[in-house]
Amino acid sequence: MTPGSNIPLSAPRVAVDVAAPVRLDVSGLLLTADGKVRSDDDFIFYNQPTGPGVAYRSGGGTAPDAIVVDTAAVPSGIEKIVITASPDGAGQTFQGIEPTATVRNADDGSVLATFTPPQLSAETALVVIEVYRRGGAWKARAVGQGYANGLAGIATDFGVSVEDEPAAAPAPVAPPVPAAAPVDPRLVAPPAPAAPPAAPPAAPPVAPATGRINLDKGRVSLQKNQTVSLVKGGKPLLSQVKMGLGWEPAFRGKDIDLDASVIAYGPDRNHLDSCYFGKLSILNGAIKHSGDNLTGEGAGDDEMIVVDLGRIPAEATGLVFTVNSFTGQKFTEVAKAYCRLIDAATGEELVRFDLTSAEPQTGVIMAKLIKQFSGEWEMTAVGDFVKSRTVRGMVKPAAQSL
Repeated sequence: MTPGSNIPLSAPRVAVDVAAPVRLDVSGLLLTADGKVRSDDDFIFYNQPTGPGVAYRSGGGTAPDAIVVDTAAVPSGIEKIVITASPDGAGQTFQGIEPTATVRNADDGSVLATFTPPQLSAETALVVIEVYRRGGAWKARAVGQGYANGLAGIATDFGVSVEDEPAAAPAPVAPPVPAAAPVDPRLVAPPAPAAPPAAPPAAPPVAPATGRINLDKGRVSLQKNQTVSLVKGGKPLLSQVKMGLGWEPAFRGKDIDLDASVIAYGPDRNHLDSCYFGKLSILNGAIKHSGDNLTGEGAGDDEMIVVDLGRIPAEATGLVFTVNSFTGQKFTEVAKAYCRLIDAATGEELVRFDLTSAEPQTGVIMAKLIKQFSGEWEMTAVGDFVKSRTVRGMVKPAAQSL
């Protein structure tokens, strides 16, 4: 299909999936004749997966996510379902990424049409496909309208309430639709990533602010919200990695007891298990913890978590690495904290993320590893502070970071 073209739908139930080299958030909005949702319940996404005649379907990390439309079950007042996509990485654009939408018969999987929007650059969200009524029949139209202010711009254009919306009206790349007043914090357009600080000559190269990077040029120093694909030369690089987490007290002579953990999630952000000082092995030994460090003193990593990527079960598609202060000390009492990804076979440091800011909180989400539907893993630096002294209290905020 080309932009603006349409096809009649030969199946009453269709699934529209959107694939790309990076993980995408795929959503659907049910619109009335005036081009608006009736309420926030008409916004269908991973955290609200079902609506009348429309459902979100996770690809489980091995296939792209999809929106399924049962045209016979769509309410009579709904004229159109728009399918949107946006890169999962905060601030990431479609520059260098070619997403492809595929319209399928939802019952047998047969392909009805495909569409790849052309000439994408600064867009951070797209309206990709419309499924709409015309003369009593259902059709699909290729759209490809881009927005430079993320999924928040699309959501507000179609009448979804978005918290903390800035006062200025959203500015789509294509001509705008009137915006409404300010559902999920992930819908808020993220701030532009901060410019990387100057590094000494020996420091690893800093990842670019946007775009997909890999390890072809050696180890990478990530800034907050940046993502690196754990591949080299286009081939899977690692089978077993170590995540080293370290910290130092801000005041000499004062011990600080922090606890590093990793929380495993399924494709629907469902909690599978947590690995920490009280449970040193999870997922049948695929993830192991080095044990508790009670002071933070000494050079090198304070706690180490070994992840055997080749043994991670298929149902585990997201790993979130966190650090907590069980004794209640705040991260303003930490001089520095970092995490680094190491090739377990060679001991080579591959990726490093230094926490450059601190907040008076007792927990921090350091980084996440996400399995793509292609099978490769990506690491994203997070650096979000939360109020929690235990890994149990980190489960919900860490899920929201996925």
